[in-house]
Amino acid sequence: MFSSNRRSAFTLVELLVVIAIIGILVGLLLPAVQAAREAARRMSCSNNFKQIGLALQNYHSNYKNLPAQMGGTDRAGVMAADFDCNRSRLSWLVGLTPFMEQQGLWEKISNPNNVSVDPATAIPSTGGVWPPMGPTGNQFNYEPWVSEIPTLRCPSDPFDSPEGGGRTNYAASIGDAVDRVGFGGKNEIGVYHSNGNGVTTTPETWMITRAKAANRGFFWNRTEMKFRDIQDGLSNTIAAGEIPTCGRDLQVKSTVVRQRPNPWCTPKTLADAVRDPNRPQFLQPTGLTLYQDSYARGTRWADGRASTTSFQTILPPNSPNILDGDAMSDPLMAAGSYHQGGAHILMGDGAVIFISDSIEAGNSDACAPGRDHANDPNVRSGMESPFGLWGALGSRGAKETIDEQFNQ
Repeated sequence: MFSSNRRSAFTLVELLVVIAIIGILVGLLLPAVQAAREAARRMSCSNNFKQIGLALQNYHSNYKNLPAQMGGTDRAGVMAADFDCNRSRLSWLVGLTPFMEQQGLWEKISNPNNVSVDPATAIPSTGGVWPPMGPTGNQFNYEPWVSEIPTLRCPSDPFDSPEGGGRTNYAASIGDAVDRVGFGGKNEIGVYHSNGNGVTTTPETWMITRAKAANRGFFWNRTEMKFRDIQDGLSNTIAAGEIPTCGRDLQVKSTVVRQRPNPWCTPKTLADAVRDPNRPQFLQPTGLTLYQDSYARGTRWADGRASTTSFQTILPPNSPNILDGDAMSDPLMAAGSYHQGGAHILMGDGAVIFISDSIEAGNSDACAPGRDHANDPNVRSGMESPFGLWGALGSRGAKETIDEQFNQ
C-alpha cells in the first residue's frame, strides 16, 4: 500500500481568497473601462466636430461666405408663413448638409416635395407641396427636419430625439453680447427693424446702430458673414461650440429657463438664482418657467433660434441657459456637454479644442458690450470683452490679445 499527496479540490478558504482577488481586480478595472469608453466617445465627438469644421471651410471656399445662422426664405407675400417658407429661421447647419456627405438630404430640402412624416396629414401649403428650403424648423411633419444626422450627434449625449425633431450637439457662436443677438437686429426679410414679422421694409436707424454694436461673434444672425470679417484671426475666434441637448431632467446645462429680467448685466447673478442650492448642477425644482419642448436646447438641428442652436461666450461652459421671453429676444446661452469637465469648441480655422468649464471668464457679472447702456456708461461696442479669455475668444474684432496656446 502507498499514499498519495494529490489534492482533488481547493479548500473553502482558498476559494474565498481567489473570489476576493477577482472582486478586487474587477473593482479596479471597471472604472478604467468606463473611462476608456468615455475617452473613445469624446474622441468620436471631436471627430464629428472636425468634419463640421471641414464642411464650414469647404462651404466658404464654394460660396465665399459662411452659412447664415437664422437664414433661409422670408415670409413676404405668403399666407401661412410657417408652412410656405421658413421665415428666415434656418440654422447654419442646413447649408452644410451637402458638405457633410448628406447630399440626398440636401436635395430634399432645396427642392419642393410632397413627402410628409405622416402621409395622412395634409401638407398645409399651397398645392400640397413643401416649398424649397422647407418650412420653419418646428414643423415636424417635414421629413428632413426630423432626420437624425450622425455627424451632428455627440455619442456621450444619452438622449434620443423625441417624436419629431432631429437633435444637434453643435451650435453657432454668436459672440459675447446680449442685445439684439437673438435675431441680429433684423426682421424676417432682413431689414433692421424692431418689428420682426417681415412686413416692415423701412429700417430703423437706432436698430442698425444697436445691432452693429452688440453682434460681435463669428456668426451674426440673419447676416452673411465672411472670413474677412473675423479681424481677430480665424485661429483666435470661436466659430461653434458643443451643447448638451435637453433631457427633461432639470440639469442646469441643458434646460432653458425663462427669466424676464434683461440679462445685459449681472449674467452670473441671474444664472445663480435659478440653481438649486443643494444640487448646483440642477435647477430649482419649483418656481421656474422652463422650455423643455418648444425652444428646447439642441432638439431641432434645423432651427436657427438662439435657444436651439446658438451660444454666447459670456458664462463658462455648462452654465445655465436663460431666455428673456421668447426664442428671438435677448438670450443668455452657454456652451456645454455631457463630457466630464468641459466641452469641445471649433475655432474658425477648423481646430477642435476641449475647453474646461473653469476657463478664465473675467467678471461674469459685468455688463455685456453694446450701445447706450444706461447701467454703465463705460460699456461700448468696441471694448475688450469683460468676460476674460472666454469672452475674447468669442469676439471677432475687439483686438484682444490671446497669449495661450490651446491646441497642444
